[in-house]
Amino acid sequence: VRDKVPKMSFIDLGLNEVVLSALQPLCYENLTPIQEQAIPHVLEGKDILGSAQTGTGKTAAFSLPIVHTLASRPSKTQGRSKPIRALVLTPTRELASQIDENVRKYCKNSNLRSTVVFGGIPQRRQVDTLRRGVDILIATPGRLLDHVNQRTIDLSQVKTLVLDEADRMLDMGFLGDIEKIISKCQPKHQTLLFSATYNKGIKNLSGQYLNNPIEIAVAKDNTVAASVEQTFVRVDKERKRDLLMQLIRMNEMHQVLVFTKTK
Repeated sequence: VRDKVPKMSFIDLGLNEVVLSALQPLCYENLTPIQEQAIPHVLEGKDILGSAQTGTGKTAAFSLPIVHTLASRPSKTQGRSKPIRALVLTPTRELASQIDENVRKYCKNSNLRSTVVFGGIPQRRQVDTLRRGVDILIATPGRLLDHVNQRTIDLSQVKTLVLDEADRMLDMGFLGDIEKIISKCQPKHQTLLFSATYNKGIKNLSGQYLNNPIEIAVAKDNTVAASVEQTFVRVDKERKRDLLMQLIRMNEMHQVLVFTKTK
């Protein structure tokens, strides 16, 4: 019997004590595949083109090395003049809130400040937080551009830009906003792009804005349970709806979940 290869831990990555101490109460032990593959390259300052779904641990894969780097290089200015040095762009307020919650935990034992901005709530509360100085900003594209246009956010010092779930942002029509945001960041910055799919839009975006990226592809563990039976049917586009109805009737399906390409 072959000995199992020991799994890599967060200590093995050389992360500083600020990060490691924050991870202890979170019971993080072994790295997920996306963390093991991405974190060393992010620490080296390389651009990343990652294919990873929600649930693979990708939030920690980009957040932990960002916290490590920023904590190791304290901002020269503090308080209200503290610049935004890392920006995480994400498609929805729910995902933005989730990422912000995790980043706050990772920054717990540091002097780093993070906050989140998204639509649907008054801007005044967000502006008050931003004025106190922020190192890491998590945002949705539309509300972020509102702040940029109103000069309540300055992205000129952003050295690390994360495009999380980039395919969803493109599907939601945010390409123009993303390009405007990128143009506001520091000319030479690190870009970490994560997408569940690798379509033409993602290829164009990565080809234009990523510099010799490290490509990482990770599938979510147990994406399909062994008990799930899968069937593929090739059918003309015009007959898809009729076929769907026929399958539902023939198999006497009473609970059906249908996924479609667009709204």
